Amino acid sequence: MRGTPLQRGRELVRVVRTLRRHRFDMVIDITDSKTSRLVSGLVRAPIRVGHYPTERPLRWLERQPANVRMKPYGFGEKHYLFRYLSPLEVLGVDLRVRAPAIRPLPFETTRALALLSKHHLRPNAFVAVHAGASFIGRRWQPERFAAAIERISSETGLDAVLIGGPDEHEAADKIVAAAKTPVVNLVGTLSLETLLALLKEARLFLGNESGPMHMAAAAGTPVVGLFGRTNPVRWGPVGVPSISLRPSMPCDCVGGDLCRRTDSSKACCVWRLEVDSVVEAVRELLARTDVALEQAV
Repeated sequence: MRGTPLQRGRELVRVVRTLRRHRFDMVIDITDSKTSRLVSGLVRAPIRVGHYPTERPLRWLERQPANVRMKPYGFGEKHYLFRYLSPLEVLGVDLRVRAPAIRPLPFETTRALALLSKHHLRPNAFVAVHAGASFIGRRWQPERFAAAIERISSETGLDAVLIGGPDEHEAADKIVAAAKTPVVNLVGTLSLETLLALLKEARLFLGNESGPMHMAAAAGTPVVGLFGRTNPVRWGPVGVPSISLRPSMPCDCVGGDLCRRTDSSKACCVWRLEVDSVVEAVRELLARTDVALEQAV
């Protein structure tokens, strides 16, 4: 919901009216926000599933509209994934899959392989690098990415491919300019479907805590994730071999006025990660997964 209070109010009324016309039997509120709780109550479904206790405590004039209350984290787990899965537990649905897995469509795989061939890259012989994130403080420094890429390339022979969205060109351009080894820059050129297929073909993903990190894990690619104030125990990649790096806490503020210590999404702690520790994590994960690949063969 964006715009002026009047515009937001009109949008809320429109959404609620649309939902009411469907006469839903059940509402499941996994967002657990003030707006989602309001909508959940106004839809008037007979069964309303919501978190209790909530992550955002109710104010004196609010109420929890849910009449079926689920645990904050289901199935005895603490990863945020299980916050989204907790409705299954309270509704008595068996959890058959514990980790997300997404297979790229065959024609997207063909497209990704053609793209690799165009840039003289081989499947399973490159590192997919994502230097972007939603906030500058959550982006590891481009010059450190460049230094890590140089060392990884020289030690392993793996190529580097930069990926990211259309608004992430600045960091990618800085990496290309600073790196002394060739880097393929595909930032802003891939659809999400093709990106998934490309990540599937990568030997390893290296990047900041972000959507592409979780996409790589869902595609089955080993992940080295770079975290700041966010706790990787709760937000790290799942379902694949991975290493999540995080500086020691409490974090000495390195972002000045840019940093908000109380907000993990607005902190600059990832800037404290050193190139040596990132390269070592890549080495370790490659060695670990090399053994797994040999055993599979």
